[in-house]
Amino acid sequence: MTLSFPKGFRFGWSQAGFQHEMGIPGDEDTNSDWWVWVHDRDNIVSGLVSGDLPENGPGYWSLYRVFHDNAVRMGLDIARVNVEWSRIFPKPMPEPPNGNVEVVGDKVIKVDVDERDLRRLDETANKAAIEHYRAIFNDLKNRNIFFILNLYHWPLPLWVHDPIRVRKGDLSGPTGWLDIKTVINFARFAAYVAWKLDDLVDMYSTMNEPNVVAWNGYINVKSGFPPSYLNPDLARKALVNLIQAHARAYDAIKTVSRKPVGIIYANNAYTPLTEKDSKAVELAEQDARWSFFDAVIHGNLYGEVREDLRNRLDWIGANYYSRLVVKLISDNSYAIVPGYGHACERNSVSPDNRPCSDFGWEFYPEGLYDVLTKYWRRYHLPIYVTENGIADSADYLRPYYLVSHIYQVYRALSDGVDVRGYLHWSLTDNYEWASGFSMRFGLLYVDYTTKRQYWRPSAYIYREIALNKAIPDELMHLNTIPPVRSLRK
Repeated sequence: MTLSFPKGFRFGWSQAGFQHEMGIPGDEDTNSDWWVWVHDRDNIVSGLVSGDLPENGPGYWSLYRVFHDNAVRMGLDIARVNVEWSRIFPKPMPEPPNGNVEVVGDKVIKVDVDERDLRRLDETANKAAIEHYRAIFNDLKNRNIFFILNLYHWPLPLWVHDPIRVRKGDLSGPTGWLDIKTVINFARFAAYVAWKLDDLVDMYSTMNEPNVVAWNGYINVKSGFPPSYLNPDLARKALVNLIQAHARAYDAIKTVSRKPVGIIYANNAYTPLTEKDSKAVELAEQDARWSFFDAVIHGNLYGEVREDLRNRLDWIGANYYSRLVVKLISDNSYAIVPGYGHACERNSVSPDNRPCSDFGWEFYPEGLYDVLTKYWRRYHLPIYVTENGIADSADYLRPYYLVSHIYQVYRALSDGVDVRGYLHWSLTDNYEWASGFSMRFGLLYVDYTTKRQYWRPSAYIYREIALNKAIPDELMHLNTIPPVRSLRK
């Protein structure tokens, strides 16, 4: 039986500036912390980063029309793309006018961005970068693609963050999200971008996966994310500043735009190892998810009431790839069980007999339903699935992954969850941060030498779903866990 989605439901893709823009000589953005990080000799020699370089990427900055042509052919009608702070402000922003900022201790209570400040920012900004982003986004709009503009997808300007100094333990600056000045300037950056581009935007996201930035930067330091400086206290400090930055950017955007403003968050589904471990799920969700959203929706920041943070969210962007299995250690602590979810070995089979991707992420589609329904029950805000995909160079798992995960979105819709769109990660292969080009997430295969884009079989499957706004009956046989026999050889 064909499973139809509501008429207004949208299918599309997400991508990121640093991962997609570069690839054509002259299109490099050398002014970000991530650029310096992946080019750093010590990081490469130690294996912290791959040694692959983003200037060899798929080339969206110059080839955006090719990307958009393929998206239209695929029937896609929504896209989430970001601007790079380091392109627009490669040099330090001027200081805010006196009286525009209210800071109490480490709390950024207010950042007013008025016409005077916007004009001063405009004098410093890279006008060529702004105009080029206008051309890219105007091309999206001319193709009737609903456009979500994301303001931050991990790279920071070098004048905001020097990751090599921080990696070495030098916290004298610039320290990125450890510094409340970053909160202030991010809000001003957000207002400036909205001021310049609002006519092309349908919705805003302030940032993508702030939890990953804080966690991987200061706790999971083997992930290869800057600054790879192990300090759980600094991870909490960075996360608090990211929460403040979202709230202040929300306010700043609202001064120049009436468009909805949301945030995009990285989510695992948490499942208990045994029935006795159900409390471990509650603890993990509170730590990893609800503590952030309770701050920007209810104003509850780790037990402290912050009215300046309350009701700073119009919609939720849910990124989902896999789960984590957890077990209870004591009444108030839990542990992640290896072998499942994101804790698999690459190209392995989990103890539940599920295949794991090239990245070592377990195939677990029902986790997407779990994430969507829990967000809806707790907050009752509109939701978009803003990332969902799989590293699968052979394109064997991806057809199953697409159909089975989109089916879970259909389940959530059928149960009353206000899900409005599904955006696949990603349209094309991309530069996968510290892993370089080794992970292939694209519906379209990219030949990085020629920049040619080739359709994988999964792209045709997604086209059928997007064009029909439905999972056709002919594709329902893919709504299952892929056979794993061949993976065991």
